[in-house]
Amino acid sequence: MARPSPPSRSAYPVFSRLATRWDDNDIYGHLNNTVHYKLFDTAVNGWLLDAGLLDPLAGDTIFLVVETGCSYFSELTYPQAVDVGMRVARLGSTSVQYDIGLFAADTQTVAAAQGRFVHVNVDRVTRMPAPLSDTARVTFETLIQDT
Repeated sequence: MARPSPPSRSAYPVFSRLATRWDDNDIYGHLNNTVHYKLFDTAVNGWLLDAGLLDPLAGDTIFLVVETGCSYFSELTYPQAVDVGMRVARLGSTSVQYDIGLFAADTQTVAAAQGRFVHVNVDRVTRMPAPLSDTARVTFETLIQDT
């Protein structure tokens, strides 16, 4: 199987900047692979909150992660801020797949890592899939970008 090429910053319509922490580095001197997933989760949920699509304490629906993956291209390390790029790769009736790129802040033009993160919109009580609202669909569509 051919190794994918790292995407460039232009592949992502929206970015957030996140700080790394002292304990994010592992014994090899770079961010542990689990930290990449924390950055994905923080960026996606931060965007959902800012967009008004998530009320984690009282909303009728919530988003649950059902699939993740990551391809690593180069190292990130503490102390380094990370620019997290995000786009919607697929929009279903109850789910959304995000592609997420991690870049060393201000310096890296191609991603150090690219993640895949799939959310399913579910009823808070029953945990059964629930259709995305029209408002959510329109908002998610702003993150769909041809690459």
